[in-house]
Amino acid sequence: MTIKRPNGTARGMTTTYRSAYPSDVSALSELGATSFVDAFGDLYSAEDLSSFLESAYATNVIAAEIANSDRIYRLAEENGRLVGYCKLGLNGGFDHDFGGRRVLDLKQLYLRGGVTGKGLGSALMDWAVAEARARNYDVVALSVYSGNHDGQRFYARHGFRKVADTYFMVGNQRDDEYLFARELGTSSQSDQKLLD
Repeated sequence: MTIKRPNGTARGMTTTYRSAYPSDVSALSELGATSFVDAFGDLYSAEDLSSFLESAYATNVIAAEIANSDRIYRLAEENGRLVGYCKLGLNGGFDHDFGGRRVLDLKQLYLRGGVTGKGLGSALMDWAVAEARARNYDVVALSVYSGNHDGQRFYARHGFRKVADTYFMVGNQRDDEYLFARELGTSSQSDQKLLD
């Protein structure tokens, strides 16, 4: 799918959305690590950050993720250059009682610096929600760093609400995070069940 970019972007710039393939491993590894370091790198010791980057974004790790049938990627490219991606987990890995609902995990939604605020994040989020609906999931869940207020506002705009506290390990450092979820039902009553 090719989409003309919103007003304010470079003339002739197009964004293409597609699935990930083994040939994307290096680009995904680079973008994942760069995006994480740009957003959060100053929070960690060099040892913790290096350990985490190796465990999460090494090319062999990304290759295994792409090959994993429980993972789905959606890539955003501008004129052939990877500028963002969304990774979904089909096996509901969060330690939270969702009351028997089928839960799709939004594992990562990363954008390259300089492309935020242009609709790419929203397009990837819309894809994630549509994918969850098409696969008959009841809930989309994600964790967000407690200090990532911009991310929390973005998720809230897309219908997500905090349902629990959780944590995330970066090397030996434990980060406080929030578990956010979006009920895919249509009634406000079903949304309330997540918040109880």
